[in-house]
Amino acid sequence: MKKLLLLLVVVIVGLSLQAQTSAKFVYSEIVGTAKFMSTKVTIEVSFGQKVKSYADNRLKDPATGKPIVFNSMIDALNYMGDQGWEFVQAFAITESNQNVYHYLLKKPSEEIQEEEQKETTE
Repeated sequence: MKKLLLLLVVVIVGLSLQAQTSAKFVYSEIVGTAKFMSTKVTIEVSFGQKVKSYADNRLKDPATGKPIVFNSMIDALNYMGDQGWEFVQAFAITESNQNVYHYLLKKPSEEIQEEEQKETTE
């Protein structure tokens, strides 16, 4: 009887455990550098993937494929906010007498959004 009870407890506990949980957010970093002799900034986007050393990571207009030039980092942040990204943290680094601005952004994972939509429709 004790063995049967122990087996039942092990099975119930085993069914309730999960090895991993899905990520709730996807993170991205935007890096802004000022254009030479201009007040505009160029934005590069990183999603944490491995990129080639000379890859062009600039944010591009989907319609034209040309890099988007923003008036300021706040302009870029507003654009990313319209795309569903949420501001997390920012910092600036000076390289060769030029400020380079780094903004960390997040947005809910698509898997989480799909689960929430299923729950609201049921």
